[in-house]
Amino acid sequence: MDKKITIELVKSLNGRNDKHIATAASLGLRKIGNKTVQPDNPQTRGKIAQIGYLVKVTEE
Repeated sequence: MDKKITIELVKSLNGRNDKHIATAASLGLRKIGNKTVQPDNPQTRGKIAQIGYLVKVTEE
């Protein structure tokens, strides 16, 4: 029941919208290749929807 998702930053944050940079930072992603494990909930899914073009998501 306790689902997790792994999120990896695959594109640079340089020149991106400030809100998108802040969203990536709130997920713990600062550099290309950074990975984080987050709970699979609507809040996390909303963040992924906003910066989906910058990240790769793997469900565990």
